[in-house]
Amino acid sequence: MNQLEGITYSHEHTRIDLSAVKKTDDTNIDCFEETILAYKELREKGVRHIVDATVLGMKRDPLYVQKVAEASGITIIQATGFYIEEFLPPMVEACSIEELADFMIKEIRDGIEDSGIKAGFIGEIGSSENRFTDGERKVFAAAVLAQQKTGVPIMTHTSLGTFGHEQIELLRALGADLSKVVIGHADLSGDAVYVLHMLRQGVYVAFDTIGKENYLPDITRVEMLKAIEEAGFTDKVLLSMDITRKSNMAHKGGIGYSYLLDVFVPLMQEKGISGAFIQNMLVTNPREFFGEILK
Repeated sequence: MNQLEGITYSHEHTRIDLSAVKKTDDTNIDCFEETILAYKELREKGVRHIVDATVLGMKRDPLYVQKVAEASGITIIQATGFYIEEFLPPMVEACSIEELADFMIKEIRDGIEDSGIKAGFIGEIGSSENRFTDGERKVFAAAVLAQQKTGVPIMTHTSLGTFGHEQIELLRALGADLSKVVIGHADLSGDAVYVLHMLRQGVYVAFDTIGKENYLPDITRVEMLKAIEEAGFTDKVLLSMDITRKSNMAHKGGIGYSYLLDVFVPLMQEKGISGAFIQNMLVTNPREFFGEILK
């Protein structure tokens, strides 16, 4: 397959700091120059957009991210929203659902914090492993209100691939537009049947932990994608790596951002996944899901 153009990495974190909870500086990605070099390499390989899912509670820095975008030549789409329980800021408990929705709407319409950079989507909003906390349910309710008023997509986080079905049930009950929802980390379920059930509800799914073989072997991801292709859902899958540790980055000896294109794509080809499906996952599907912000 020839090199693709217009590729989107659909779930990354350009600047993120989870160290206060994770208790390791490895989860504090503050490698400005190294990130620019890595993103420039991606651009040479056909990547044009990175969807950055960093939200409140992750020490987001929208101006930092914008500087990386400008220096690398890659468009980075930034987010509004809140993460999972351990990372929820005090305002989630203090504010009403409507107030949280208004906060997200303001960041979509006017800009994130005082940066003037408008959020292009909501998320990653999440559920804890095998459960929803009250705070997480509150965030989901606020996110749906904000989606209803702005029309932007919602991206979710499933902890270790769990509770994807329950997320869809809650989002449907709240009145979300499921065609504008992507269930994150669906690959970590390790179960194609589980993922196919989600796809039949009308959502997108993200195989966005590519290369994290400490969680799941990539060959299992490929086998799941083959089952999805055979079932005909080639227009509903997004790909990314969700790098959140310095040790994942190439300059620290990790697999690096290019792994998705240099290693995983050839593995998919070797195992019989069609070029058309690969093109969909990397180019066409993100453009359809995220809409005008990728054009």
